[in-house]
Amino acid sequence: MSAPNLTRDQARRRAALLSVDEYRIDLDLTDGAGGPGRERFGSTTLVTFAATAGESTVIDLVAPRLVSATLNGTALDVSGFDESVGLELPDLADQNTLEVVAECAYSNTGEGLHRFVDPADGAVYLYSQFETADAKRMFACFDQPDLKARYTVTAVAPVDWRVVSNGAPVGDPEPAAGGGVVHRFATTEPLSTYLIAMIAGPYAVWSDEYVDEHGTIPLGLYCRASLAEFMDADRLFTETKQGFGFYHRTFGVPYAFGKYDQLFVPEFNAGAMENAGAVTFLEDYVFRSRVTRYLYERRAETILHEMAHMWFGDLVTMRWWDDLWLNESFATFASVLSQVEATEYTNAWTTFANVEKSWAYRQDQLPSTHPIAADIPDIAAVEVNFDGITYAKGASVLKQLVAYVGLDPFLAGLREYFAAHRFGNATFDDLLGSLERSSGRDLSTWGRQWLTTTGINVLRPEFDVDADGRFTSFAVLQDGAAPGAGETRVHRMRVGVYADRDGSLVRSHVVELDIDGERTEVPDLVGVPRGELVLLNDDDLTYASVRLDQRSLSTATLRIADFADPMPRTLVWSAAWEMTRQAEMPARDFLALVQSGIGAETEVGVVQRVLLQALTALESYADPDWAARTGRDALAGSLLEHARAAAAGSDHQLAFVNAALAGVIRDDQRGMLRSLLDGVDPAEHGLAGLTVDAELRWRLIKALAAVGDLDVDVIDREAAADNTAAGARHAEAARAARPTSAAKREAWTRAFTDDAIPNVTVRSIVEGITRPGSGTLLSGYTGEYFDQVADLWSRRTSEVAQTVVIGLYPSWDVSDEALAAADAFLAGDVPPALARLVLEGRDSVARALRARAFDTASAR
Repeated sequence: MSAPNLTRDQARRRAALLSVDEYRIDLDLTDGAGGPGRERFGSTTLVTFAATAGESTVIDLVAPRLVSATLNGTALDVSGFDESVGLELPDLADQNTLEVVAECAYSNTGEGLHRFVDPADGAVYLYSQFETADAKRMFACFDQPDLKARYTVTAVAPVDWRVVSNGAPVGDPEPAAGGGVVHRFATTEPLSTYLIAMIAGPYAVWSDEYVDEHGTIPLGLYCRASLAEFMDADRLFTETKQGFGFYHRTFGVPYAFGKYDQLFVPEFNAGAMENAGAVTFLEDYVFRSRVTRYLYERRAETILHEMAHMWFGDLVTMRWWDDLWLNESFATFASVLSQVEATEYTNAWTTFANVEKSWAYRQDQLPSTHPIAADIPDIAAVEVNFDGITYAKGASVLKQLVAYVGLDPFLAGLREYFAAHRFGNATFDDLLGSLERSSGRDLSTWGRQWLTTTGINVLRPEFDVDADGRFTSFAVLQDGAAPGAGETRVHRMRVGVYADRDGSLVRSHVVELDIDGERTEVPDLVGVPRGELVLLNDDDLTYASVRLDQRSLSTATLRIADFADPMPRTLVWSAAWEMTRQAEMPARDFLALVQSGIGAETEVGVVQRVLLQALTALESYADPDWAARTGRDALAGSLLEHARAAAAGSDHQLAFVNAALAGVIRDDQRGMLRSLLDGVDPAEHGLAGLTVDAELRWRLIKALAAVGDLDVDVIDREAAADNTAAGARHAEAARAARPTSAAKREAWTRAFTDDAIPNVTVRSIVEGITRPGSGTLLSGYTGEYFDQVADLWSRRTSEVAQTVVIGLYPSWDVSDEALAAADAFLAGDVPPALARLVLEGRDSVARALRARAFDTASAR
């Protein structure tokens, strides 16, 4: 990639050589006359650090101009500075002082210091994003996680801006010599470089505080001024306080970074970032239109996930990125636990089973799967490793560990770990030692089985019953983990038996046990009535892909709506989906199950996820002739009927409408959708209570544009009427969605060649290009993709490159020829991170080929 690619070995050598005391960072964010800067900003860094005398090292900096560098009073020659290798620091002393003066560049990719101009009012907003190793884009630093230091930051900014960093403001802003004002911030506790933050602009702000026996934490919420009317501050502050209350009780170590600001920023690439005391979030979490309760739940999970990072990641930080999972898996697990224990989202484990587990299973079945404790040789490797293994599989395995050792011993081990490594760096072995001491168990075998291996075990029931329907034998069969070395693992799990009770399926019997090896007998079920359905991994304790016996599958297909509890119903949905992906259940049967059973699903988050899976099944896994002839129209009609049957104005109604608009709409639905766009009361179409607000209006526009029912002039008028950042993104997607060769060509060319487009805009263009139903128009682009992708990878930064490499992989071309094209590309000299992403895309096509063949054969 274009930035320096620090290796693990280089980082180890540098960490052995030096320790950093403090960074003093002075930024000038103005144009020199008090207005906002445009392309560059001034950055002066004073670093004090200890080192082995006489040795040399490098400090990292990515900047268009290095003005000067002075080491221990001696000016360094910077004329040959190369940002790809850093600035050489020769002949170090025991104690060193380095001053680096540079002109750094604003970005539009969400990396480094990002600059955004609000189309609604012309205001300029800045925010930083440094994970994995982009702090060097704002200030000179030793950019690796195990060289922690304290930071003292000042920034010159326009008078009307608010400026936020990790430390609390010190005094009021003071006039600056060249215009603007100077903001000063308190010195931080020791932090890694990737956790430093700078957010500036005319942000709207809300204030509150959290108070308990540990003291007072000042709380702040920020968003752009043009979004301020949509900020639901009371709800966000409530969830923030619930989080602090839970984590203080649970972790035993109070929050360590003073104030706690949460800032919703534009054009953000991820969901959020755990900068200590200044957490940044995707501003889409400021909902300008109606959303379902599921999105409120997911936002709360994100808030609590980032807050958990104040302990996992910020207070105690990994030594190197091999242990990234320690940050992300623990934050994911802790956030769901806190949702269940401290907020209104008491069914969050059901959402976890449906959403996170699905992500993990998909990632773990790819040929690029890796152990949870991954081998990360360099920065390029970690930048493609923020995936379903690192987050969701890791969290799933932690949930299994809690079931194995017990929650109280688990939390006791965490408290010891936090206390022992506060403000320092640690490794997984450090954590494992704490957990072993608290639980009294040797966890080395567990660690080897779960953290250093790859793949998923499939679990199947095997049993016999007598004439009275009682089990005479029962065993759980375990396949070896795949892909990988084929290990079996110890699974702490429950086997649930479900029987009919007054028309509902309820659990009549449950057994909890350890599954070990290829076959595990379950004698406690002998003599128990077999009921209507047998469910392995009931309550979702372990990480495994489960299968249903034939009678249970039949019951599930006919009666999935009859489960009295949402968790087993979710696990059955999950089992059916995994069987579809593995070509063990025809895609058309999965679609039939969804169309017949989804109307009775109570959890709207499950509804939304299952409908997304149904669309994938239709477009990728079903026989394409059947899909075009029957499947698309059937699903589109079913979704609209479910929306009409749902309660007026309900979350379920909105979820069904959104799903219908995400697919290919039927010809006989176009007139209705146009009338909704023209302001006709939805009740006239059987959709009473549906509100066509800004976001739903854009969904209508994109769906109609994708079938050629809206031309570009209409899209442009809508964009002018909704003169916002969100409106601009939606318009880009709608233009790219038009079903013409010219529209696809223009969008494709912009995505691959226009390096000036912000990353979030590229995402919108990709969304439009790849709308369902576009496969025929894109059939000639497979070769172009493989011809262009290597150049794009070498030219663009990681975030934008991944957006295009993943988003425009020719997954629409489900053919042996497409697989051969991928193989030919991979046979060349391809950077490992790019090869991984292409290999994953190839696997999705191979999986679709298998599933389509199975679906086609099922109809014969």
